[in-house]
Amino acid sequence: MTDTESLEEYLAFIRHQDRETGSFLEIAVRPGAAGAAGATGDPAEHPAGESPEGSPPPPPRLPLPLAVKDNIAVRGYRLTCGSSMLENLVSPYTATAVERLERAGARVVGKTNLDEFGMGSATENTPLGRTVNPWNHDFVAGGSSGGSAAAVAQQLVPVALGSDTGGSIRQPAAFCGVYGLKPTYGTVSRYGLVAYASSLEVIGVLGADIGTVARTYRLMSGVDGMDHSSVDPPPDGGSPDPVRTVGVLRGDLGLTPEVARNYAETEQVLQARGYRIKPVELTTLEYVVPAYYTIATAEASANLARYNGVRYGYRPDYAENPEELVRKARSEAFGREVKLRILLGTYVLRSGFQDQYYTQAQKIRTLIRRELEQIYREVDVILMPVFPTQAFPRADAEGAPAFARLDEFQQKVADRFTCTANLAALPALTVPTGLARGLPLGMQLMGPAFSEERLFAVAEDLAREMPIQFPRSSISWPEWRAAGGGS
Repeated sequence: MTDTESLEEYLAFIRHQDRETGSFLEIAVRPGAAGAAGATGDPAEHPAGESPEGSPPPPPRLPLPLAVKDNIAVRGYRLTCGSSMLENLVSPYTATAVERLERAGARVVGKTNLDEFGMGSATENTPLGRTVNPWNHDFVAGGSSGGSAAAVAQQLVPVALGSDTGGSIRQPAAFCGVYGLKPTYGTVSRYGLVAYASSLEVIGVLGADIGTVARTYRLMSGVDGMDHSSVDPPPDGGSPDPVRTVGVLRGDLGLTPEVARNYAETEQVLQARGYRIKPVELTTLEYVVPAYYTIATAEASANLARYNGVRYGYRPDYAENPEELVRKARSEAFGREVKLRILLGTYVLRSGFQDQYYTQAQKIRTLIRRELEQIYREVDVILMPVFPTQAFPRADAEGAPAFARLDEFQQKVADRFTCTANLAALPALTVPTGLARGLPLGMQLMGPAFSEERLFAVAEDLAREMPIQFPRSSISWPEWRAAGGGS
């Protein structure tokens, strides 16, 4: 079997297994990719650091298939951002993070679905595709990186890239039962990530194995001349000492019984593994959501102003003048949620309102950072919920219980646990922690800046007691081949 034949067979596997889940918007391998390894490569074949005696160690390798959220540029693939505005746009370049992974042997096999321009919590705010939770198709996969999370949970790929502006990696990772890393702001170049809220968003990783997530992050992190906000992580990973103390939030957190019970169970597992548990309080938690949405929508209104129907993207068939061209392009091609956030952002930036809303939100952001800095003087990491509920029913699901549904406002309010890390520019990691009612549960580890290695170490400990599980509908690539390729 040649590499080309193996690759085509692998793509056939993805297409077959993704028919009902809808993780991908595009399944293909562009010619001339930097990654030399085939899609079936095993990182164990090229272990980092091993080399003949006396010779320098070879560069780290990651010869694995890779899915990429469709707001991250990969040359030759479409770059739709889940929007009719960019439905036919083909990217002329590749994001730095993807280039670095391709050089290490990764092979992009497709682009995954998302909420339009990353604005949503369910991967339902898009006209381009329908993504469901692999565990139960009546429930959402989460958002906005729901396609990447579902692809990993369905075992279509071992690792996928997403973006996280207010929890868009960690929340779908929890809903689908996989690992999801939001790195420290700046450690991964944002060059090639379509801008939504530039001071908040990062490229991160979703994976089925914490070791693979860690290797992926290490390979794609580092300063990039194409991104002035990028930085090199400290050589020691910011964590010279082992994690000993874990902070745990106390009080009424508004969690469902299943999530509250799992939060307590995860705390007990950490305690049994030798960690000291220290109760902590985030007094700024109630201000996180209003501060986040004020800042994020303000930045979105500026970033999305470039879509005017003139240079690229959707253009209406007819307009009498430039003003009508812009108005028709935006009204016809932007979805409801995107329009809402642009209007809100424009409002808070208006003369007379900027000090009242946007400036106040930035002051709250500073208070959140200072409170967390104080807490991290006493604890090494914080264990937090990801979302107050498990995955909630899809809007069009008829058989799902009404009590579990969340309207758009409730979805936004529920972001308080994830938005905290984005406002403070800190790393956070979702770890799968079990099942309830047939759906996954996940908890979040958040640390100080550049403490990704701390988070990986704690996650590895949790994985020994709370291993990842996959839905019955999923099947791995080796199992699919052994079964005759789905025939």
